[in-house]
Order: sequence, then C-alpha cells, then structure tokens
Amino acid sequence: MRERLSRTDAIIIRRGVLGEADRLLTILTPAGKRRVVARGARKLTSRIAGHIELFSHVHLLLAEGRSLDIVTQSSIIDGFARLRGDLASIGGAYYIAELVDRLSEIDVDDPALFRVVLDALGALDQGAAVGPTLRWYELHALERLGYRPELHHCVRCGALLDERACRLDPAAGGMCCPSCAAHAAGGLTLSLACFKLLRYLQLQPIDQALTPRITAATGSEAERAMHLILQQLLSRDLASRAFLAEASRGPAGQPVSDTR
Repeated sequence: MRERLSRTDAIIIRRGVLGEADRLLTILTPAGKRRVVARGARKLTSRIAGHIELFSHVHLLLAEGRSLDIVTQSSIIDGFARLRGDLASIGGAYYIAELVDRLSEIDVDDPALFRVVLDALGALDQGAAVGPTLRWYELHALERLGYRPELHHCVRCGALLDERACRLDPAAGGMCCPSCAAHAAGGLTLSLACFKLLRYLQLQPIDQALTPRITAATGSEAERAMHLILQQLLSRDLASRAFLAEASRGPAGQPVSDTR
C-alpha cells in the first residue's frame, strides 16, 4: 500500500521531545491545530531540524502515521528572523503561540485564525510595538475562537455603549453601560482612552490597528483589561506572561520603551 501524503502550511507553536531523537510538534494550520512527529529531528545530522524552529511559518509534507502524522519534508516560508533578535519580541511570540495552543482545539478548521497568528508574528518581525500587537492579537484571536469581548453593547442589558461606559465586567465578557456598572462586582474601571483603544483594535486590520501612538499608561491599562478577560477562560495563567514581563525590562530592571 502506498504511503498517504499530504501538504500543508503551518506555524510551529510548540516543540517537545519524543523518544531519543524525535521531536513532537504542535502546529497550527489553516485546517486547525495538529500534533505531528519529526523523526530524527534532534540528531545533529537531521536535514529538517533547522526547518522546524518554534514560531516559524513552514510548508510541510506529512505522511500518515498510525497515531500521529510524520514530517517527511519541511521548508521555511518565513522564519521571522528579525523578531528573534529582540528579547521583548521573542517574549511576544511565545505568548502568541501559547495562547492559541491553550484555547484552540485539535483539527478545528479556521483559516482566519491561522491568518491572525501569522499577522501578529509578522508585525513583531517588522518591529511593531509588542504591547499593541498583543492586544490586537488577543482581541482577534478571541473573536475567531468564539470568545469575542463585547465592547459595543452593554454585556448585561444590550444597550449601545457610548463614551460614558467605563466599567469592564470580565465575568460577563465585556463592558457595561453606566446603569449596569454597579452590578459588575470584581470588574475594572477603564479610562476613556483605554476603552477607545480596545474598540479600535477590535475593529481594525493589523496594518491599520498599530498606527496610532498610545501612552504607556493606556497600554498598561489595556494589558490589565485583557488579562482579566483571559483569566475567565484559562484555568491557569500563561507561562509566557512571566517571560514577557521579564523580557520587557531593561538590563537594570527598568521597563523598555514600547514605541518602536
């Protein structure tokens, strides 16, 4: 019987060890998340080891295996080499990969989610500010995964929100109107600048979303708001958040400017 082969574009979102010489890869493809095996990839003589680096956008030839498909060929479409030269961008890439891995299911077809991840990694590779890029990514990834935060209508009563809205209710999944704000126990009061930023990022493609300059205070506030929303969905915090926080500090422990 002939070996059944398939081809796919993929982003490597996790790598692990399998046996003495193999790699277990978690990949995101337009047809969903998958787990595959790269046989012999940990050997010094492996021809595919350099083509399955974490975060890389690759083209894979897969052979059908008994339980997991096997990588028989790999070629790099984009290795995002520039982001690898900046520690904060590497931290952002880890965060992007871990979040989609934690929230997505195996073999759930979603080409648009694949595009969101690819766009976010590409923005970091082009030198975009890490904070706004990750806020854009969180909002658009959550939308594709069915967890879209409600920022345009009151999450409790459905009223159209205006500039008076200032209360985020993470447990309910979005913003409250002034009348319902008192019932948002455990929520977070947002500044108008933060509220506008989140709404803007949610609606714009990435090439438009990252053009406005934002203050450090508004950026930190937006990060806190999205963290509270994600805490409602995740059973535990993302490990990459600690790495990202450390990577965003300078050598003397001072925050690095995020206005590149």
